[in-house]
Amino acid sequence: LLGCAVAMSQPKERVMIAEQSFAGSKAVSYILKAVIEKRLGGQAEVKLADTSAAVAALDKGDGQLDVIGDFWMPNHNARWTEFVEKKKSILHNDEPYNGIQRLWIPGYLQDSHKIYSVDDLKKPEIAKLFDSDGNGLGEYWPGAPGWGSTQIWMVKMRSYGLDRLFEQTIVDQAVFLNKLDSEYKKKRAMLFYYWTPEWVPQAYDIRPLKEAPFTGYKGENAKDSPLYAGEKGCFELYSPRETQDWLERSRITCQNPDAQIWVLYSKTLPSRAPKAAQFFKQIKLDPNEVSKWIGAISRDKKDPQDVAEEWVAKNKLIVDKWIQGIK
Repeated sequence: LLGCAVAMSQPKERVMIAEQSFAGSKAVSYILKAVIEKRLGGQAEVKLADTSAAVAALDKGDGQLDVIGDFWMPNHNARWTEFVEKKKSILHNDEPYNGIQRLWIPGYLQDSHKIYSVDDLKKPEIAKLFDSDGNGLGEYWPGAPGWGSTQIWMVKMRSYGLDRLFEQTIVDQAVFLNKLDSEYKKKRAMLFYYWTPEWVPQAYDIRPLKEAPFTGYKGENAKDSPLYAGEKGCFELYSPRETQDWLERSRITCQNPDAQIWVLYSKTLPSRAPKAAQFFKQIKLDPNEVSKWIGAISRDKKDPQDVAEEWVAKNKLIVDKWIQGIK
């Protein structure tokens, strides 16, 4: 009886989930929370944090933040190299899901002005289409403050020679989406970074611009990557964390490689919350399902916890695979 009392009094596993400032992260974060609470009997809290702070917390491993549910590579390659590959203070799930990252324009603009590639943007008469404030520079959205994509597209526009014709407008995703909806209805010119899986490419006729094919990474900070190609590489990226002259040293002259999106968790988590850690290792996300979650939350304005709990309840067989062998 004493043994039973001790077993019953054991505290629930508690996990802190880092939500980054984009809809996909919110969607996945609440799915993780729902599985932990509804299927594993634990407790979970979702806390908003930028990627830099979240990675630092996972590296520290003191339980302030334990898991990042939607970590995009190669956007954060420097952090992956430092903490996952070298320090090994951060672990990841066995298999990521994939996506693409491109520069997009509305379909009506492509049809009317025959804009098919980034090379077409070099024509002054084309660049002028995107100049909404009359200052002589076209505008484009490279992503939100703090996103890896924002740095990547600043490098790309410079490498393509487009920084003399365009300027970046760096605002939060929600602000951009409001503008996209408004400008799309008025059939105005827009140029912006976007990705899949997401609901936006399904809801609007938007089309990615062509770039040269990805041939591999180059640069001294990419030598540990399996995609390193030396001088044949077209993707050389340094971050502000690595060097102050990151923009000048970086050069990207091709499309992004297909994105790999991972679940990261602290190396200390298996000792503090072994069930949750095993779940994070085993989870295999489907990009089509992720798109549906994002659409329900971002487009349909549904509560993310309601979306997650309803999905977990209706998809028992999928969740069973995620938590297989956990006792």
